[in-house]
Amino acid sequence: MKILAMDTSNQVLSVALLEDKQIIGEITTNIAKNHSVRLMPAVEKLMQDVHITPSELDRIVVAKGPGSFTGVRIGLATAKTMAWALNIPVIGVSSLEAFAYQGILFDGIICPFFDARRGLVYTGAYRWKNGKLETVMEEENILMTEWLAKLKETGENVLFLSQDIDAFKEVIKEHLQDKAVIADSSFQLPRAAHLALLGREREADSVHALVPNYLRLAEAEANWQKQQKEQADS
Repeated sequence: MKILAMDTSNQVLSVALLEDKQIIGEITTNIAKNHSVRLMPAVEKLMQDVHITPSELDRIVVAKGPGSFTGVRIGLATAKTMAWALNIPVIGVSSLEAFAYQGILFDGIICPFFDARRGLVYTGAYRWKNGKLETVMEEENILMTEWLAKLKETGENVLFLSQDIDAFKEVIKEHLQDKAVIADSSFQLPRAAHLALLGREREADSVHALVPNYLRLAEAEANWQKQQKEQADS
């Protein structure tokens, strides 16, 4: 089975190719550039480098959020279009869950997170058990201080994974002290290869039913709903 995976849900852009259980190629960059311009050239280059044509692909796996609203949309739109054109399955996987794969050797809670601004984060808690990644605490859009209080209650060691780790390192250490484990910088970027490994045996989504998981409304939509409610109440 040949799988193409792509993650554009945050600043990092990552694409990977998996053949059976072997990673045969991956491109990952961490630069502030438009994913809509760079995604397909990255996919094309990777496929050329490993000598695989689109017609040989068996499925496509994509990060479905949470993360950047625009980034998530770009990845999903590209993956769904390719899957529809090639008539192959498409599988959406949580961006946070795929990131948590990095903690496969960690004995404790794994906490990936993305900065959602104003002290908020997109996050969830996971654990590797018997070779499988399990959810310990459901994904939320929450104030980091509230989330850290929840993690502290577990009494367990917590591995933190985030490209935004530097902005939160101080508050993490303040709340969890020696229970907080900050991963090396080489583990602080999500990888599409892990996305592919997680999506390898999952059931396919309907191309038309697969939608982003933002965890919160876009600001414009939230403002519109607030306006509609105010008008209805007046």
